[in-house]
Amino acid sequence: MSRSNRFIKACRKEPVDCTPVWMMRQAGRYLPEYREIRAKHSFLEMCKTPELAAEITIQPVRRFEIDAAIIFADILLPFDPMGIKLEFAEGEGPIIRNPVRTMTDVRNLKQINPAAQLDYVMKAIRLALEKLNGFVPLIGFSGAPFTLACYLIEGGSSRSYQQAKTMMFKEPQTWHALMEQLTAIIVGYLNAQIDAGVQVVQLFDSWVGALGREDYKEFVLPHQKNLIAGIEKTVPLIHFANNANHLLDMVTEAGGDVIGIDWRCNLGSAWKEIGYDKGIQGNLDPASLFGTREFIRKRVKEILEHTGNRNGHIMNLGHGILPQTPIENAEEFINTTHALSKRT
Repeated sequence: MSRSNRFIKACRKEPVDCTPVWMMRQAGRYLPEYREIRAKHSFLEMCKTPELAAEITIQPVRRFEIDAAIIFADILLPFDPMGIKLEFAEGEGPIIRNPVRTMTDVRNLKQINPAAQLDYVMKAIRLALEKLNGFVPLIGFSGAPFTLACYLIEGGSSRSYQQAKTMMFKEPQTWHALMEQLTAIIVGYLNAQIDAGVQVVQLFDSWVGALGREDYKEFVLPHQKNLIAGIEKTVPLIHFANNANHLLDMVTEAGGDVIGIDWRCNLGSAWKEIGYDKGIQGNLDPASLFGTREFIRKRVKEILEHTGNRNGHIMNLGHGILPQTPIENAEEFINTTHALSKRT
């Protein structure tokens, strides 16, 4: 079986010759070839220049035996056409100059046509597919409504999510109105990426672990269900919720062909809770790649043993690869996964 279909088969819980592997944030700062481009261009310039985004997308495919590429983009790209003033400050991350705090703010957000207004992402997808030439599949992605809502309300990153939770608990109508708008935009955005040719999509809910069960059920689950129901069913969907192992049953209920998990749980136990009718993605701690090669091999072996040799496992890190990760250790993770999971 070639690398071209191993990942897709695993997403569909079909037999594979070995476990497919890719890494979240695999096109990024730990690669010298990425840093070379970054030294000449701003982050947003790289995202909005299709030729650069496509080149960055395929850099890890050239270097490693990974089984999928993921389009180089950012989850906040839909904000600009929505009328949000977004900046990426060096060392500070994203900053939103006009945060959304009231119903008037929500009503002033512009509905967008992602295929047209984020056409640079679609062009990058088509260019990347041309460069990949079927060698490995291409993943498209979006942030989930909760995570995007938190960025909009907080005005950037947060540890307490005080502003977002204040809206949820004090002005629930405003919260739900914002989530409905974001859900419609994300549905259009992911479907546009599918139309452009991506073979899998992933939904990132990076911050949803900040919620308790009752709050997820009331303020997130209905919107997440509506979103996933609106995605074209022509490609598999991976639903990744970070730091959300206490929410796994509801994350699964929301939908997705594959459920992504972080490193804070046992993969075998998580898969049992999710249900074996779903695929699972994960879940090596990204910091493990700073260990010895022997340690990396040990942890990969343990994760593979937890799968019980079931079809439907995609090896990945439990979150994005860290910027200072030694390249040779990332390669060890990938090669060890393939070597230890070979089917006879």
